[in-house]
Formats: sequence, C-alpha cells, structure tokens
Amino acid sequence: MAPSAISVTPTHGVSTAELTASAVAEKIAVQTTLAPLDASKLKFTRTKTPMAVPQPGDPIIATQSQCTDHMITAVWKSTSGWESPELKPYGNLSLAPTASVLHYATECFEGMKMYRGYDGKLRLFRPDANCRRMLMSATRISLPAFEPEELEKLIIALVSVDGERWLPKSRPGTFLYLRPTMIGSAAALGVATPKEATLFVISTFMPPLEQPRGMKLLASQNGIRAWPGGFGYAKVGANYGPSLMANGEARARGYDQVLWLLNGMVTEAGASNFFVVWKTRDGKLQLVTAPLGDKIILDGVTRRSILQLARERLAVTGSGLDTLEVVEQHFSMDDVADAIREGRMVEAFAAGTAYFVCPVCVISYMDEDLPIPMERGDSGEYAALIKTWLMNIMYGKENHEWGVLVEEGKF
Repeated sequence: MAPSAISVTPTHGVSTAELTASAVAEKIAVQTTLAPLDASKLKFTRTKTPMAVPQPGDPIIATQSQCTDHMITAVWKSTSGWESPELKPYGNLSLAPTASVLHYATECFEGMKMYRGYDGKLRLFRPDANCRRMLMSATRISLPAFEPEELEKLIIALVSVDGERWLPKSRPGTFLYLRPTMIGSAAALGVATPKEATLFVISTFMPPLEQPRGMKLLASQNGIRAWPGGFGYAKVGANYGPSLMANGEARARGYDQVLWLLNGMVTEAGASNFFVVWKTRDGKLQLVTAPLGDKIILDGVTRRSILQLARERLAVTGSGLDTLEVVEQHFSMDDVADAIREGRMVEAFAAGTAYFVCPVCVISYMDEDLPIPMERGDSGEYAALIKTWLMNIMYGKENHEWGVLVEEGKF
C-alpha cells in the first residue's frame, strides 16, 4: 500500500499521521510480502450460551468488567503475516508467561464507543480516526502494521452482531465501550521486536464518568506524564500504568485527576486533553489547547472533533455565544493562574472518550485552589454547547459524516 493510503485527513495543527508518517510507511512496506489483515476472511463462531444483559443501574456496570457475548481475535506471525480473524464467544486469552507484552509493554489499544441513537439506529463515532491512530501506536512499539480500514470492518462486525441485544432500541441515548487492543504474544524472552502479535476487540459496559459539579485537578509538581521524543502521542499501556500512583494521590487529597505539567507547561488532564477558554490581555477571546508537534499530547478523537467544530461554528457568528479564536499552542500553568487571578478565565474543560467533555471547576497549583468559572452552574457555556453538538452527532439528532451507521444483524 502506498504511504498516501494511510494518511489522515488534514486538520489544523499536526496530525498523528504526520508525526510518524515515515515510520508507518516503512512498516507497511515490510508487511507487503506477508498476508494482510483481511476482514473478508472473518470466521464466525457464535456463542451457544448468551449472557444476561445487565439492566440500567445494575452494580456490575460500575465495575467496567461486563463484556458482551463475542469478541474479535486475529493473530499475526512474522513468517506469514495475519491469519484469518475470528468472531467468537468472549473468553480469556491464553498467553505464555514469556509473552512479550508481560515483560516489555508491547501493547497498544483504542478507546471508542458504540451509540444507540434517539432515532433507534446504531452508530460509531469517527471509527476511521481510531483505527488510523491505532496503526500509529502499533508502529511506535514495533507491533505489526495493518490496513486501518480492515480493523474498522472488524469492529463494525462485532457491533453488528452484539449491538442489537446488548444496546437495545428500548434504551436510546446509551452506549457501550469498545476496546480494540494489540499485544506482543510470542512465547519468548528477549528485548526484541515480537515475532507474534494478537489483535482483539471487546465491548464492555462503562458508567458515565461525569462530574456534575465540575472536575477538580491537582497540577503536578514533580512527576511528568510524557516528554519530547517519547511516546505520549501513542495510545500505549506504558502511558497509563506509571500515572496511576499520582492520580491515586490526587484522589486521596480530594481531587479527581492530575493536571500534567512539563517544565511548567500544561499538557493533559489525567488521560484526557485539556482546554481553556480565556481572554488575552488585549481582550481577544480564545479556545486554547496544547499542540501535537512535540509528540507529548495524545491526538484525541474528541480533541480533534472539538477543534474542528469550534473552528467551523464558534469562530463565526451564529452559535449564540461570542465568537472566539481557536489556538493550539504551548501555555504554562502560570499563564492559567494569571488568567484566573486577573478575571480573564472564562472556563476550562477536559475531553476524551471516557470523560467526554467534562468541565473543570478547580485547579490546585502551588498549594492554592484556583477556582474556574462555570457560568451555567454545572458547566461553562462553551463546553456545554460543544458537548451538545457532539452528542447530537453521536446519537443521531444531527446527520453528520462522523456518525457511522452500523447495520444490525448483517452477519
């Protein structure tokens, strides 16, 4: 496949594809002599013992452990390439204790959702972006390449088979979480590129991770989440495990997440992208988030969607709110603190697949709790409007190319 075939649709700023385009092109070139991932070869083994679907409010939903009846699996080997993928009953994986993933963090994943629309239809939100980003993540940790379009087809197959029963039409406005994952599964020690990998896709319940009174953030003072030239832009497990201790300490002190800083510069809020709406000292209204170019920030699908919608709908009149400038730039925690103290901070919010669009009400910095305005009481005006726009697309209230319809029972 030519490198241009895997390029991401151009966006303002630097895309994840642009960050690692040469590495991905090289990986794809190596793969051309091996069997590609091919969704048309998907084999079906349906469960003979369907599980009970939890009712709304069931305590098991909060555990984030209840998966649907089926999963997708596919195995890659360095000598032959991708084997035929399979849709089969959900169950445990079998791994040797020497598997690469257990020793060297050769693992990447995606976080996405399937949505039951208010029109009764089943949708995915921009699955092509998730699949292309997963290719970038896999390349970063020396896992095999694949055609993003083929992974998207496999995800759609799982949604088509399990969506109808696990996300019934009687529950419009609901979702299930999807987790495509790839791991190094070769049974061999040694710090080397895995000679075998396993791709799998599962779907699970997840409770809405909302903070109705706003999220409280603790600005990091010592630890850092990512660094220039590292892998902060990739969705790999090694980005998350080391952050758990700091997040646990933040919660013990009464905060929800860590606001990660690097040399005083704001990067991300927990595992989410971070945005501020403020006025500059010369009175210009801006929506600001950290840039992608130094490979520290995850190119979040929600992030890029917010930026695109804001440029299309908030940089011009007609939204019902004051127009603003959309800016991707470095900014420091001191800049944030100054904007708050000088009355120039309008609002702040975190955004990602899990927390979606979550307003921020407090940031603790240098042992001082800095309050963030929330004009609506439970949110700022801009965060609320952007969240509404996104939800309308996800749940079918707005007809938009980002909302990909899935035909139920097709397979």
